Amino acid sequence: MKRIHTIAVATALLMAGASMAEAASRSGSGTGPRGGTWKSSGSGSCTKGAGCSSQGSGSYTGPGGNTVTGSRKSSSSCSGGSCTRSSTYSK
Repeated sequence: MKRIHTIAVATALLMAGASMAEAASRSGSGTGPRGGTWKSSGSGSCTKGAGCSSQGSGSYTGPGGNTVTGSRKSSSSCSGGSCTRSSTYSK
């Protein structure tokens, strides 16, 4: 679950800081209280008034060595004051 939250936070940071044709990327990693490790990365760009695109991926390896990975791609397009967003997730 931490992986999903990490990807969501990275996406929120990317979208919040983007304005006219800006691009950004973020990455992070850490160790949980039981010894599991996580890694995440994300990048995206926005063009003012036209829309945004972003992608991210993450993985979590538990203390027993099992790994879970996932990725996400999102895009939005805007026209006439209305925006449409689509996302795909895979694991």
